[in-house]
Amino acid sequence: MRIPRVALLGASLVIAASCITAVAWGVTSAQATAHPITTIKLSMARAYKPKGSFGGTDDYHCTLMNPHVKQNSYVISSQFFPGSAEDHHAILFLVPPALAATAERDNKASGGNGWTCFGEAPLPGTSLAQISNTPWLSAWAPGHGIDNLPKDTGIRLPAGSLVIMQVHYNLLVGDKPVKNSLVLHTVPMTTPLLPLKLDLMPAPPDVPCPTGVTGPLCNRSAELASEGKEFGQSEVGFVNTLESICGRNPANPPEGDSTSCIWPVYDTGYIVRVGAHMHLTGVSFTMVLNPGTPQAKTILNVPDYNFHYQKAYNLKTPVAVKPGDKVQVNCTYNPKLAQELPILRKVAPHFITWGDGSSDEMCLGLMWTSRSLPTTSYPV
Repeated sequence: MRIPRVALLGASLVIAASCITAVAWGVTSAQATAHPITTIKLSMARAYKPKGSFGGTDDYHCTLMNPHVKQNSYVISSQFFPGSAEDHHAILFLVPPALAATAERDNKASGGNGWTCFGEAPLPGTSLAQISNTPWLSAWAPGHGIDNLPKDTGIRLPAGSLVIMQVHYNLLVGDKPVKNSLVLHTVPMTTPLLPLKLDLMPAPPDVPCPTGVTGPLCNRSAELASEGKEFGQSEVGFVNTLESICGRNPANPPEGDSTSCIWPVYDTGYIVRVGAHMHLTGVSFTMVLNPGTPQAKTILNVPDYNFHYQKAYNLKTPVAVKPGDKVQVNCTYNPKLAQELPILRKVAPHFITWGDGSSDEMCLGLMWTSRSLPTTSYPV
């Protein structure tokens, strides 16, 4: 079975459509004449107060939003507006029309207040194998402002779709009520844009406690048991699955301050956009096409990764790919930061694995591709 590139940044915030306002209007008259752009504003009508589970310091909550899309459209840019420093990151998921009734039913069951959504899939009761049913529209992390897609490209937003706003709250920062909002800029699907495909390429961190630092959770097995208690056994299952996909023994993976994983390319096209995501101990990231070959090419190099300044990069020159190509993601960490950063000193020393918590780590490469070469001179 083809393993999906896993949608892993998190979880989701869901508040009923009745608690969301959606406003749409056209922009300049010149744009409206040639390529009508619609701006959709989605705002939480009431604040959500994050709360940790099992004494933890993280909350993943999902909010259902109705953008009232009347015609098939493309998203060409977006911007998430965090309501507080507690917002660790956010992912905006597309709920296609075929799943809209299911999402609304789940939201109604929550009393219109949304639901907790640790794990990989934003809809309750769905598994990792179903995450492709709700693809990403956009993502936000600290330092990421307006998210403009490359010219001549867009992300599909069919008529009747809903949006799930997935927000990870870091309770190490605080737990006051938070109101977030989102803006989408769209054009009709009749606009001749190239639809983008997003591949998510994770690698499993296995970072031991630094020399001289001790504690019961410095044992990997003990830390995974703790992760399972806070986030559910699916978290442990995901870590073990990721280790296997990346060619490691889940029971005894290699430990160290760096990690990597190689992912296959299945489709012919062009890489037009890339991004990196780690947490607070991440210090560098690279994405390499066809590593270890004469054709090896570094697509993204972030030598001084900073969690508080994350963004996606539109490539000036798209990179052609074809089936049989491989993409490697590489992440390096400084585990001493867990004792140096004031926010991480609030947490007991622990072995660092992939995890949903703010004091855990991730190594995630994001790669957007189009089937043909975009025209950078295109007006939208």
